[in-house]
Amino acid sequence: MGKKELNFTVFLIHKLAEAWKKSPSHVYHVLKETGILDDYILPCYDTLHTLGSQYLIEDITQFAEERGMAQ
Repeated sequence: MGKKELNFTVFLIHKLAEAWKKSPSHVYHVLKETGILDDYILPCYDTLHTLGSQYLIEDITQFAEERGMAQ
């Protein structure tokens, strides 16, 4: 993971933590346990980083719910 991807991931975790009203460590755990981080966010960085934060929050929230993880 390069610096750009790391910065984006940290940004996204903090945005999700704010939206979900959870700690960033909890959000990281959800993203790791569901595979969203390794199977979606990192491989799709080139596309995802061009999208708005509200869209990303909604998209990843739905993805986490589909994978059985309530925030």
